[in-house]
Amino acid sequence: MRRPSQPWFFVSLVTMAIAISYFDRQALPVAISAVERTISISDAQFALLQAAFLVTYALLYAGGGKFLDAIGTRTGFAISMTWWSLACALHGLAHGLGLLVLGRLLLGMGEGAAFPAATRVIAEWLPATKRATAMGIINAGTAVGSVLAPPVIGLIILMGSWRYIFFFAGTLGLAWAVGWMVMYRLPAEPTLSATEESATIPWLSLLSSSKVLGMVTAKFLSDSAWFFCLFWLPKYLYDARGYDIKHVSYFAWIPYAASGLGSFLGGWFSSYLLRNGHSLNLSRKLALGLSAALMPAVILVPHVPVSLALLLFSIAFFGQQSWSGLIMTLPTDVFPLSSVGSVAGLIGFGGAMGGAIFNLIAGQLLSHGAGYGTLFAIVGSLHAIAFCILLLTSGVLQAPGSNLVPERGKLISS
Repeated sequence: MRRPSQPWFFVSLVTMAIAISYFDRQALPVAISAVERTISISDAQFALLQAAFLVTYALLYAGGGKFLDAIGTRTGFAISMTWWSLACALHGLAHGLGLLVLGRLLLGMGEGAAFPAATRVIAEWLPATKRATAMGIINAGTAVGSVLAPPVIGLIILMGSWRYIFFFAGTLGLAWAVGWMVMYRLPAEPTLSATEESATIPWLSLLSSSKVLGMVTAKFLSDSAWFFCLFWLPKYLYDARGYDIKHVSYFAWIPYAASGLGSFLGGWFSSYLLRNGHSLNLSRKLALGLSAALMPAVILVPHVPVSLALLLFSIAFFGQQSWSGLIMTLPTDVFPLSSVGSVAGLIGFGGAMGGAIFNLIAGQLLSHGAGYGTLFAIVGSLHAIAFCILLLTSGVLQAPGSNLVPERGKLISS
């Protein structure tokens, strides 16, 4: 018999993994001021470093989802964590831009399977009424890692070398991978029906599905905004607001804490609606729309005092991570388990590619005289466009048994 607490224990393990992944990817942006004392890095090169991470992250997000569907969640997640932990440690050995770029490329490859794995854990262990809450909790792990990054990194830098940050993070991830292999198992009682579990949707059918393409496009736009804010917030505080490492350590965690709250409350609100008799379609779309409506707050950031700017960042981060958790729940709602990893991977691919392209654009704009005001104006509008696209392409959201129809012996998205 499955203990009621067991699924939530595994959710907590996945949340910890996501926290580690965000600490690892934030280590370089937060420590950039210290790194630049050893390795000269321009705005365009900083953008290149983030794009290097995001391009391989995108490719392995899509490939990682398919890999997990083939190899299984337990082994696949452990391999992913081990890979990216070693890649993170590699950053600490860099004495020039080349090894930093290599480290970012390898880090993105490893982290690409993290959210597809998280999505599969939810699909394996929890019914639809609890999945948005679980994804909200897991997505809050992004905030935990991001909140811890500024003070922990600041402390490590003040006590020693910036290189120790990456060695510390790599060791933490390897320890998690060992624990995951020891503890994770599939449930004895499946949460899904035999039809849902065994249904297979070919990749060509996924790529031609309006639902999938709409989710991928929406994630492309929203993550363009998110990854810019995630990677450039510390640098914006350094460059435009005159912060040093101590001030970043003291204050930069605040918007990330708000993002964690948004992750949890967005998922909770959607699950609350579903438990109280509202349709899956309304429960997901209403929560997504309210989340997207908060993002334009970031447009005002360059025009207000820094204390108010941090509040506006916090509102936007709250909305973004509420949105992110909900959109990554959608594959578990409308696709069978055998294709959840693949769909989640394609959605994540779109998001990471959006982040990579917009980071390069941001770096070029800043290098050629554009101000942060222009960038924040673009960033603040992308979620609204993404939500409109989602409404136009998703149709009525329904469970796999009702939104899949047989064709030539296969199940395809209707």
